[in-house]
Amino acid sequence: MSRTSQRPSTAQLIMSRPEEAARRAYSLHYGGAAPEIAVFAPGRVNLIGEHTDYNGGFVLPMALPLITVIVGSRRNDGKICLVTTAEGADEPQKVEFEAPREDKPLAPGTPKWANYMKGVIQHYRAGPIPGFNAVVATSVPLGGGLSSSAALEVATYTFLQQLCPDDGDDVQKALACQKAEHTFPGVPCGIMDQFISVMGKEGNALLIDCRSLEATQFPLTDPKLSVLITNSNVRHELTGSEYPTRRRQCEETAKALGKETLRDASMEELKAKKGNLSEVCYRRARHVITEIERTAKAARALERGDYHVFGKLMVDSHNSLRDDYEVSCPELDELVAIAMEVPGVYGSRMTGGGFGGCTVTLLETSVADKTKQQIQEKFRGTPTFYITKPSPGSGVLSH
Repeated sequence: MSRTSQRPSTAQLIMSRPEEAARRAYSLHYGGAAPEIAVFAPGRVNLIGEHTDYNGGFVLPMALPLITVIVGSRRNDGKICLVTTAEGADEPQKVEFEAPREDKPLAPGTPKWANYMKGVIQHYRAGPIPGFNAVVATSVPLGGGLSSSAALEVATYTFLQQLCPDDGDDVQKALACQKAEHTFPGVPCGIMDQFISVMGKEGNALLIDCRSLEATQFPLTDPKLSVLITNSNVRHELTGSEYPTRRRQCEETAKALGKETLRDASMEELKAKKGNLSEVCYRRARHVITEIERTAKAARALERGDYHVFGKLMVDSHNSLRDDYEVSCPELDELVAIAMEVPGVYGSRMTGGGFGGCTVTLLETSVADKTKQQIQEKFRGTPTFYITKPSPGSGVLSH
């Protein structure tokens, strides 16, 4: 990696060059040694298809150049030592425990950040896992709706593949990481985040069928087109409790409609059963059913280069998430409204679980700077911007 003449601060280094930050921290924590293994996994931005993955629907994410890096080496005493450099991670930032055995599995505990890694270690699909030392660094903002958790899980799995190779099945890798998040942090997430972190393709968004787990690439390489992510840097605490509530409401409504998931339901069927549903459950299902349809339409629009239609579907998605699913917040609504005032912006919406985090905006490359300037002038908060492009999924970093 190139070095600047002025030594960057630790925070700057982690965000701009996470591999270098991880290697530096490894040397610091492990007696000057150099790591033997270095891997990465990306965060993601979802262009459209929010809260549809755990309903068996369609999503259209892309992997980001924002990555989580894990560096480390095998050790011979059966112990695992994990260190995170992430600012904002709960304390302590170092944890040590015995590698799992059949008669002594791992269990969730503290610090909370380590549960994402422990879950992957416990559910890894090969073994036995040896002891190891590892350091984590990430440029994926924590809690920003860009899937820092899946990036950490998939990076952990990729690291374990170097220590103890599995069968190389990428779909099963993603499913194991999803299982880890369900059982250790206790978040009932869908499959999208782990899937795109494993399967991301440079230059392509992926239309993922979350029921069949089939993925179709949709090129996003037009140089006149850009994707702008705006981080509100707002995190509302509701997200931890509201996400499981939304999932339960969807499952209850699907059951009331006689369906396995809301993927199988139509608006006609939902309207016919409206009298048997609470107003809240009706609106939750209305979002999911219409969002699945919007996502399929958006993929077709992207394929034919119709960015105006794609952008309108993004705004419709945001309005549905705000009004029917109730996972937006005033800051995200404000960011979308400001972006849509700029000529050359096709569409904008909240992305991720909601209650803060980021918006994603599709726009002409020529108006990206103007859009950022307008947001900085009008938005009441302190936003952070990323102009980004579809990037590869997880892999090994060469020394």
